[in-house]
Amino acid sequence: MSDTAILQLGHKVKDFAFSTYNPVEDRFEEHSLFQYVLQKKWCILYFYPADFTFVCPTELSDLAQYWEQLQQMGVEVISISTDTKFSHLAWCKAERLLKNVKFQMASDPTGELAKFFGVYDSVAGVALRGTFIINPEGVLVGSEVNYYNVGRNAAELLRKVRAYTYLYEHPEQVCPAAWEEGQPVLVPSEKLVGRVHDFIDK
Repeated sequence: MSDTAILQLGHKVKDFAFSTYNPVEDRFEEHSLFQYVLQKKWCILYFYPADFTFVCPTELSDLAQYWEQLQQMGVEVISISTDTKFSHLAWCKAERLLKNVKFQMASDPTGELAKFFGVYDSVAGVALRGTFIINPEGVLVGSEVNYYNVGRNAAELLRKVRAYTYLYEHPEQVCPAAWEEGQPVLVPSEKLVGRVHDFIDK
């Protein structure tokens, strides 16, 4: 189905350039991953199959609800499909579900980025629903891929980003399942082996 990913979790992402449609400024722009790394920002790359489809606008609308919170955390959101930037512009103007979208919408017409991240469907010529979280060092720390017919949950994405950003500042700790900001974390040690319940049940 999809091409094999070149990149693995924990590895640095290569620099790449991309054209975007900026819905806030209503204009086309040129960006690169390296510019965000230089700014020490986190990045969410949010691949989706195509403009003018059905699940896709619901996903982008859902993600748009959390854009301001992510911005406050120093996170840049970039949605990506194999459509052109011109199609992105036309879709934003036509689809009312996208009225609150403020993140950059990148164009990947050759599928180069989708292939690099292993979400390119070479038969259909579009990307699967891939979400990738890149830390300020340019390292891939989070990855999720859904098939075409199941939309993602942006609230869960926000939860995971909060966990990753917390652990970036506290690398000696780990976040347990369903961890929410402010909840207890774990510090791996010999005391924890076989006795995680003692700490979780407190």
